[in-house]
Amino acid sequence: MSTFPASSDASASTPRAARIAVIGGGPAGLMAAEMLAAQGLSVDLYDAMPSVGRKFLLAGKGGMNITHSEGFADFITRYAARREQLTPLLKQFGAEQLRAWIQGLGIDTFVGSSGRVFPTDMKAAPLLRAWLHRLRESGVRFHMRHRWLGWPQGNAQQNDAQQDQRGQTLRFATPDGEIAMQADAVVLALGGASWARLGSDGAWLPWLQALQVDIAPLQPSNCGFDVAWSTHFSERFAGQPLKPVAASVALNDGSMQGRRGEFIVTAGGVEGSLIYALSPSLRDAIAANGIVRLYLDLLPDWSLEKVQAELAHPRGARSMSSHLQSRLQLKGVKTGLLRELVNKDDFNDPARLAQAIKALPLPLQRPRPIDEAISSAGGVRFEALDDALMLRALPGVFCAGEMLDWEAPTGGYLLTACFASGRAAGEGVLHWLAAQASPMEQAT
Repeated sequence: MSTFPASSDASASTPRAARIAVIGGGPAGLMAAEMLAAQGLSVDLYDAMPSVGRKFLLAGKGGMNITHSEGFADFITRYAARREQLTPLLKQFGAEQLRAWIQGLGIDTFVGSSGRVFPTDMKAAPLLRAWLHRLRESGVRFHMRHRWLGWPQGNAQQNDAQQDQRGQTLRFATPDGEIAMQADAVVLALGGASWARLGSDGAWLPWLQALQVDIAPLQPSNCGFDVAWSTHFSERFAGQPLKPVAASVALNDGSMQGRRGEFIVTAGGVEGSLIYALSPSLRDAIAANGIVRLYLDLLPDWSLEKVQAELAHPRGARSMSSHLQSRLQLKGVKTGLLRELVNKDDFNDPARLAQAIKALPLPLQRPRPIDEAISSAGGVRFEALDDALMLRALPGVFCAGEMLDWEAPTGGYLLTACFASGRAAGEGVLHWLAAQASPMEQAT
């Protein structure tokens, strides 16, 4: 049984004969389907893949981080430029509500040491299985290997005088050929463009762009970056973590953004949690300037003065590398990074080397391709939607999830907003159908 209440006055006046199409079987689409089925509506969910929730399952492979436990005032700041638009959605269905909803599926959660929230068994699959069982029991019909192809030519472009706006004809490619389906309202939850092999390939862009829907270009988010390593450094240190370190980047407005954490050297660049957290700023700086320097503090617990004092000790016959290990406990990949990025004269000058240890400029060339990114930025701009997440250009068509123009760091923030926007889109459908219904339809 769903944990959703009869959420609004709209549910009482929504025509029960209405048929809703939800396109996309990720968390946003499944949440919209649950919201609608809970009110007794006929819901068909379509997905291009053989099964739903594939990206959800892969994201939970190393431990299902479902949300974050920090206070709402801090939580909402993680959505940066789109915090204003996401605040009402997350107030209705944020971290606390999401944990209660998971509890309703019979799955307990716990808060880890970092504040992140996980199911007790750390796995995504049991949660998804329980959810799908409940959705099927509520009457949701699943149509797998149904790839949405947009609308028949002219169907979505017609004006109010020509078309009953409650009617949407949708095209799908299926294993048995192309078919057309009719729906009274549609929820699009098609994802962004990361991990295309799991279904989020951005193929929906041209169909909405052709209808003058305002869409921000899709870009990689929570992604790695390319660095022009020397062959020697790449072969010796690829796969090794740098920790602990602090990193900072100059923003386009002249301010600095910084964080502490760890990341990994790859054969051709850098990736990992610290890089992901700064990726929007790094990506935008590269777009504006062609390149960006990430400043690394290799000894974040040491002051510059302390580093300078230790390096000033006479090293005698020892090499500088031995001196670094003896006086500062710097070795391995951190020393290798200094060798890679600091010229020979500066490396052998204690004062200049101390400066480099505390603010080592690492030039990043470009983000890794969007298909490798954990998530994507860009998508349908909120300005193209009304407050119920309905497209202004297409009455009766709602959008949710990662196909909307927002981004957030890892840590449960991505999933929480996907769930919240799916719920909001489902609520929006209920209100819209109720407003369209005649008194006779409402009575039935």
